Amino acid sequence: MMYIQEGGVKLSVVNEVGKEAVVAILGPADFLGEGCLAGQEIRMGTATAIVPTTILVIEKNEMMRVLHAEHALSDRFMAYILSRNIRVEEDLIDQLFNSSEKRLARTLLLLARFGAESQPQKVHPKISQEMLAEMVGTTRSRVNFFMNKFRKLGFIRYNGGLHIHSSLLSVVLHE
Repeated sequence: MMYIQEGGVKLSVVNEVGKEAVVAILGPADFLGEGCLAGQEIRMGTATAIVPTTILVIEKNEMMRVLHAEHALSDRFMAYILSRNIRVEEDLIDQLFNSSEKRLARTLLLLARFGAESQPQKVHPKISQEMLAEMVGTTRSRVNFFMNKFRKLGFIRYNGGLHIHSSLLSVVLHE
C-alpha cells in the first residue's frame, strides 16, 4: 500500500469499452492500495500522479505489524478508512440523486478541501474540465457550461488557478 507525502494522485477506473471515470483525487496524508489489507488481490483501478508527488510504499506485512504495534497510527488509519468509506457512500448518493450541476459544485468544494481546512485551497491547475467531467459523470461541455455559470455568479474565479468561494455551497444546499 502507499501513503502520499506530497502531491496529488487521481484514482480512475476504465470499463470494457475504454470509458474512464475518475473516482477520487487524493492528496498529502492520504493512503491508497489499502484493499490489500483485506485480501484484495486485484487492483480495481489505476493511480496516476497529477502533480510531482512523493509516495511512501509500505509493504502489507509491515503495515499489518505497525497497525498492531503503534496504537496512534492504528487509530489514525482507522479514522482515515472510516472517513473514506463515508465519502464513497456520499459520492454514490450524490451520483444517484443529484443533478450534474450539484455534483460539479460538490466536487469543486471537495477538491478545495472546503470545510477540512481553515481556508479553502486553490484547486490545482492540472484538474482539467475533462477530468472534472470524468469525476462528475457528465460531458466536458456540460462542465464548461456550469463552470462559466459559476464564474459569472461569483462562486469561482480563475486567476493563476481555480479559486472556490464558500458561496458555491448555495448550489449544493439549494433544492
